[in-house]
Amino acid sequence: MSTMNAKASSGGEEEALGMRSDTLGESVCSGEGKRRQMILVAYLIATLELTFLFMQMGVMPYLAKSLGLDLVGFGYLQTTFGILQLVGGPIFGRFADQFGTRAALILSCASGSAFFLLMSISTNIPLLFLSRLPAVFMHGLPGAQKVITDLTTPSQRADALGKLGLCFGIGIIIGSALGGVLSTKFGIFVPTYIGLVGNLINTTIAMVWMPLQAKPKSDHCVTEHSNVFSIREILRLMKFPGVMEVFIVKAFAGLPAGLFLIMFSVISMDFFGLEAVGSGYLMSYFGVLQMVVQGLVVGKLTNHCTERTLLRLSVFVFAGVGLGMSLMRTVWHYCIIAVPLVFAFSTLGTITDSILTKAVPSSDTGTMLGICASVQPLTRTVGPTIGGVLYKQFGVSSFGYLQLIVNIGLFVYLLKSKIPLREMKSK
Repeated sequence: MSTMNAKASSGGEEEALGMRSDTLGESVCSGEGKRRQMILVAYLIATLELTFLFMQMGVMPYLAKSLGLDLVGFGYLQTTFGILQLVGGPIFGRFADQFGTRAALILSCASGSAFFLLMSISTNIPLLFLSRLPAVFMHGLPGAQKVITDLTTPSQRADALGKLGLCFGIGIIIGSALGGVLSTKFGIFVPTYIGLVGNLINTTIAMVWMPLQAKPKSDHCVTEHSNVFSIREILRLMKFPGVMEVFIVKAFAGLPAGLFLIMFSVISMDFFGLEAVGSGYLMSYFGVLQMVVQGLVVGKLTNHCTERTLLRLSVFVFAGVGLGMSLMRTVWHYCIIAVPLVFAFSTLGTITDSILTKAVPSSDTGTMLGICASVQPLTRTVGPTIGGVLYKQFGVSSFGYLQLIVNIGLFVYLLKSKIPLREMKSK
């Protein structure tokens, strides 16, 4: 009898363990499914926001001209946008760390709604400048990067961040085309109405589909809420091992090529002799390359190469791009050079973002991504002035020579330095 009871007891324990194991398995699967859903939502939000952003970029010169703004005034308008994005990047990142990615994405999408609302009622130049103000918190791409950083392991991060290049490429292609078609057929303000409605939909998506806390509880560091606008807290991250060195490489490796791209609208007319349609085709070509390279190529490379190797490779390719730009004479030369150029930009951006988010505590990844996001606005802010001087005084080849010299120096520095690129997040 006792033997039978023992067997029954043993059988009951095994059944209970089996049920517990099944429940645990279902919980793990459910958790993995939710993570994938949140990452897909982040991709969707980033794609929509970038589409609307590029849509307004295509329309803005014509809207400014219709209001009587000359080229100098339009330059000031673009500089204002760049400065606001530059200042807002780190602050947005701090906000995401303090209040979570859901609140940060809602803030970004709501700011986009205000941006397009003000733009849609801009019947004079002061209102047009005022419409730039919400851009200080329009950081959907860093917000999506924050979600991905929180929900992926360090080994998966570079691949997942690289796939955001698909979002960027889709935004360039659809946004640029949509802005031109809508403004030509239905009026200059119609794209702003579409942008307003689209950003309101984006805000709803962030509110409904993004949970209050995207980061897993086990990874979440409970920190004291300090001032979101604290410059000292932002600069503190630059003192972590390897952060300053990698950030310098990130900021300067693509700077000369970035100056060239900022001046491209002028260069395409004066140097290549292209009409507006031809420039549009080149932008679409650039967008397709961005999608293919960052969405497909970079992800596979991260599975086979170390981040140190890819960082050196991107700088080396940038140097080769500089040599090509210095010899460039026709638009077809540019089409060839654009392939390694996009590869270098995509690889450098993805790898440095991955390295830098691993080098700081998990509670500071949003701020770090905000600092990373400030590189592009900084280039847009100083680009028109520096790029204009280079182009007028020394010609198109000067961008190539500067690109070559800067990246040869950075490549030698990376070969000789011992930057701790494999730093993990602090627990």
